[in-house]
Amino acid sequence: MDRIRIRGGRPLHGEIEISGAKNSALKLMAAGLLTDGELVLSRMPRLADTRFLGQLLAHLGVEVEEQAGSKLRLHAAQIDDPYAPYDLVRKMRASFNVLGPLIAREGRAKVSLPGGCAIGARPVNLHLEALEALGAEIVLEEGYVLAKAPAGGLRGARVVFPMVSVGATEHAMLAAVLAKGETVLENCAREPEIIDLADCLTAMGATVEGAGDAEIRIQGVDRLKGADWAVVPDRIETGTYAIAAAAAGGDVVLKDARAEHNHALWRALQRAGAEIVEDEASVTVRRTGALKPVDIQTEPFPGFATDLQAQFMALMALADGASIIRETIFENRFMHVPELGRLGADIQVRGNEAVVRGPSALKGAPVMATDLRASVSLVIAGLAAEGDTVVNRIYHLDRGFERLEDKLSACGADVVRESE
Repeated sequence: MDRIRIRGGRPLHGEIEISGAKNSALKLMAAGLLTDGELVLSRMPRLADTRFLGQLLAHLGVEVEEQAGSKLRLHAAQIDDPYAPYDLVRKMRASFNVLGPLIAREGRAKVSLPGGCAIGARPVNLHLEALEALGAEIVLEEGYVLAKAPAGGLRGARVVFPMVSVGATEHAMLAAVLAKGETVLENCAREPEIIDLADCLTAMGATVEGAGDAEIRIQGVDRLKGADWAVVPDRIETGTYAIAAAAAGGDVVLKDARAEHNHALWRALQRAGAEIVEDEASVTVRRTGALKPVDIQTEPFPGFATDLQAQFMALMALADGASIIRETIFENRFMHVPELGRLGADIQVRGNEAVVRGPSALKGAPVMATDLRASVSLVIAGLAAEGDTVVNRIYHLDRGFERLEDKLSACGADVVRESE
């Protein structure tokens, strides 16, 4: 098992090219099941999670080919058997999103329920209720979802989500594009990844209006065609490297970043003492002076992203004063706190709030990654710590960050991957 060793105390100077968004790429890959044409995705991140989903799609009969230039070709000329077994679905939660496309195209599916999640229960009831509203008959049996469409296929419906859910919104979209008639989705998530999926489906021949707003309207079509599509830049990777630059100090240009996708973070970083310069296709982050404490609360987009909470907490450990970080999206998403404490951070958790008191003189130590975003918060803390920090169990990192050690090293960080 690999680990990452970081020798802290070096400011970051240089450029980092932002990869395609993991959270969008996975749903775009699932969209490949909706057509017998070729879907070619460019700016595809090479990650453990995209490989896991590629393995599941191949099991379903999809041709999955990695091509030069960060491209992925998917060709589902036919579906061999609409069955997604537990051993493949359990590796990554987003694999469950093959359910809707399989029902829409094949009229039936058997898909394992996803496994547990380290950052909370994250039930799939909203996904299933949306599919049932479209006419799917669903039975839960021995850990599997057995689903079939009515005679004539799925039909359009009005679906009102009782709470905002990115995954359920995307899943309903993936099924509704091939349903008969109009589907109206209400109380939808508004994340940029929702818009990216809608635009890709439109390029494939779907009719989707309102993505990015609370209401999305979809006119079902009989079939979709293949398309070429570039995955939207990853706003979480963008935000992570921006926070890393603020923590380590220096001057970093984030290339191919969409500045408008992280305005809540930019405001927080500016209050903390960083300078943010937005350009058409890049964002520059500078920090030379002391850091100031900032209170944040995670919220659905366009609020402060829960996937940047752990990283920002590491930054606040370096700020001069007390800050409060409130997590409102997921329960149990403070598992990184004890590990940051091993580096010298002063953090107290009370319910869904963490009080961070700084500035802490962070010192390197061996730490353990507990989930994807928590793992990179330890890297950020290590960049600012004195001495060597060793982050273990970095398979979490490999799920969501492409060539992290290479990108940081190119900006002057002393970061190396080691094999135990």
